[in-house]
Formats: sequence, structure tokens, C-alpha cells
Amino acid sequence: MTIVKQMVHLKTKVVLLLILVALALQSTAFAQDSTGLDKIDTYVDFKAEFMWEAKVTIGEAIQIGESKYGSRQVIPITGGTFKGPKIKGDVLPAGEDWQLVRPDGDVEFNARYMLKTDDGVVIQVINQALFHLSKSKGKEIPYLKSVLNFEAPVNSPYEYLNHAIFLGTIQVPKLEPGEIPYVVISVYKLL
Repeated sequence: MTIVKQMVHLKTKVVLLLILVALALQSTAFAQDSTGLDKIDTYVDFKAEFMWEAKVTIGEAIQIGESKYGSRQVIPITGGTFKGPKIKGDVLPAGEDWQLVRPDGDVEFNARYMLKTDDGVVIQVINQALFHLSKSKGKEIPYLKSVLNFEAPVNSPYEYLNHAIFLGTIQVPKLEPGEIPYVVISVYKLL
């Protein structure tokens, strides 16, 4: 057996051993209470740290049409800027937001684009969002939230973006006449 195959075989054994240990610990914890309900938090207080706000300019929608999942369109991402306490730069004019209007009326957003920091580091962004419009007491209440995934270069000052969960809010402002369409995305690190 080659050294590479031996290393892969050993790595597989280690992963399986870790899984077995985790399962054993989990079953021991739940053995204390046959229902296991005493080990489940019914309320979790998440905390988040503000990372930045981005003004992302967008182009005209390209209509794809009806599919088996709903109506699709693509929105070009044409540029913009972002700024936060530890990072700032430009949104590169190279990306798209693939949108799906589902049969239930909700809209799924799946955007992929790039940020370029003021010190020249390029970071890939994948932003998946959901828009839902609910009604309460005769008022329409919009829900527009997202989960962001970043791919920052290893050994860059922004490598920390590779090691956390990020949530976002999206605002679609009312535009003034002649203003370039844009959205405002606020990004938060889940602590």
C-alpha cells in the first residue's frame, strides 16, 4: 500500500473513531433522562456582531420564465461599496442573483458575487435569502433575511470570515428619479 493510501486509510479510521466517541457521549447524556428533553434548550439567545453594511447596485432583471419550481429571473450585480468597523471596499461588478418566485409566493434569492477590500483582497460571497410577505391585523409584514458564506484567501487579514456563520438583512430602498437601483445588505457574525 502506498503512503498516500495508508494516510487516507488512517484518516478514515480516525474520523470513524471520533464519530463513535461522539455518539457514545451523546447516548450517555441522554441516558440520564429517558426522554432526553432535559438536555434540550427550549430558548436560545443568539448574539451577533455587526460586520458591515453594503450598498449593492443591480442591473435590469433577465426573465427566464416559469419552471417546475416557479418563476425564475436573474439580476446582474453591477457594483457597489461596503464598510464596517474592520473592513471596507468595493463590490465588484461581477456577479448575479438568481431568484425564484415559488408557487406559494415566497421568493428565494441565491446571489454569488465578490468583494474587493481597500487593501486589495478579493472575497467571494454566496448570499442565500428568503422573502416572505405575511399579513397581521390587516398589515403586510415583509420578512427578508439571508445566510451568507464567505471564501476569503487563506493567510489574509480576512481569513476569519471562513470560520463563522453570518446572517444578513436586506433592504430595498425607494429610489429617487434617475437613481441606480440598489439593495442594502447588513452583515452580522453569529457569536
